[in-house]
Amino acid sequence: MFLTISTTGTPERPATDLGFLLHKHPDKAQTFSTSHGTAHVFYPEASAERCTAALLLEVDPVALVRRGKGKGRGGAPDSALAQYVNDRPYAASSLLAVALSTVFKSALRGVCAALPGRAEAPMPLRVEVPALPARGGAELAGKLFGPLGWTSVEVEPVALDEQFPEWGDSRYVQLTLEGELRLADALRQLYVLLPVLDDAKHYWVAPDEVDKLLRAGEGWLAEHPEQKLITSRYLSRRWGLTRQAMERLELVRLAEADDLEVEDVDNAVDETTDTEEKPVPLAEQRRDAILEALRGAGVNRVLDLGCGQGQLVQALLKDVSFTEIVGVDVSVRALTIAGRRLKLDRMGERQAARVKLLQGALTYTDKRLAGYDAAVLCEVIEHLDLPRLPALEYAVFGSARPQTVIVTTPNVEYNVRWETLPAGHARHGDHRFEWTRQEFRTWAEGVAERDGYGVEFVPVGPDDPEVGPPTQMAVFTRTDKAEADKNKPEAEAETETETEKEAKAA
Repeated sequence: MFLTISTTGTPERPATDLGFLLHKHPDKAQTFSTSHGTAHVFYPEASAERCTAALLLEVDPVALVRRGKGKGRGGAPDSALAQYVNDRPYAASSLLAVALSTVFKSALRGVCAALPGRAEAPMPLRVEVPALPARGGAELAGKLFGPLGWTSVEVEPVALDEQFPEWGDSRYVQLTLEGELRLADALRQLYVLLPVLDDAKHYWVAPDEVDKLLRAGEGWLAEHPEQKLITSRYLSRRWGLTRQAMERLELVRLAEADDLEVEDVDNAVDETTDTEEKPVPLAEQRRDAILEALRGAGVNRVLDLGCGQGQLVQALLKDVSFTEIVGVDVSVRALTIAGRRLKLDRMGERQAARVKLLQGALTYTDKRLAGYDAAVLCEVIEHLDLPRLPALEYAVFGSARPQTVIVTTPNVEYNVRWETLPAGHARHGDHRFEWTRQEFRTWAEGVAERDGYGVEFVPVGPDDPEVGPPTQMAVFTRTDKAEADKNKPEAEAETETETEKEAKAA
């Protein structure tokens, strides 16, 4: 198996910087042992103007089978000959993808201590894979790589036999990619899409493959038009894992979409003059309303569920009454930006002890979220498909069960007041629904009744007498046990608690 990565340079930025980014010196040919063969890295050319790094993977198909690592497509017991006569030594597949992640581990993460700025910046790249199995042909290969920022995607079918063109093309293609991308992004795309095109993996696909896919697909997979096919093939069509990955990708997409809510467009295009007082942005009014509700509830330990880039977490940190603040989001990218916004790496020890950022999906129960005083779902629920709301309800109100839960969501009735919003359109392209005041009230009261909470409704923003406020907020307060204990003598309450514990233990 063979793959080359080339770049061009200038006197200020020589092409040989590629060696720093790959952590492989251009003047040396290096060899690495992998679990399925031997990988060689060498540089056919290395000058300031042009540099090419080559990865050659030598695979012994016989040894691969004997070690039990050759069970992929064509490896069934009724095709024993295919275990020894196959394309594994020369055609790019999951074997090459694993070698990429092993040999260029730091480059995949975008880490380069010597040239950090170069690692973060796009650079001219040319990637060539001479033999790539493509189940779906050249057309599918173009569909997979085309939307990823490459200026040129050349996919040439390989003939079965050049001497007999009438035999037609084989299932192999020669792939050439050109464009300006971050090296880490290019490597991650190859890591995912090589086995996807082959539509086979040489190893058992375990649940941790979902995490690998989301890490490598960060920044591009959530918005890819062929997301479903990529996810299904990468996970060897294991439906349970594919569904889990798709749900998490959906939450990644909505989390990134939350970075710029269309509902604040009126403030962005406000035409007030310099002498007029500019209105307070709705996002700021929303945060102020949430902070006021939290202070009124007397809470100290707060969860920001779906924290995005950390705007609310930042506001919470400014109030010392909130002693512990945890931001939770499914998007690693959003959490990274939140960490930069909060300056976690430069934060003092006492302040850093108050804040924590966690990666997690809100439709799954998470033991880390139990025991907090309050949870906030700020502009989150409208990004979920309606059938997923019961899962979120159970995870937050049924499992985590904070004393106070605050939920905000757009009021669709107010949309007629947005001059820039076309009739019938949602405020954001990723909103799966937008509720009227009555629809939100019905849902919130149902949640409160099912889960032992009381609920109050608070308008956020200008409360229009005809259509209501732009944002509607529900403040839930637990009543199932707290209210009962509040009306009992202390000793009696403690006795009841012990009895309840014994009943649960039984």
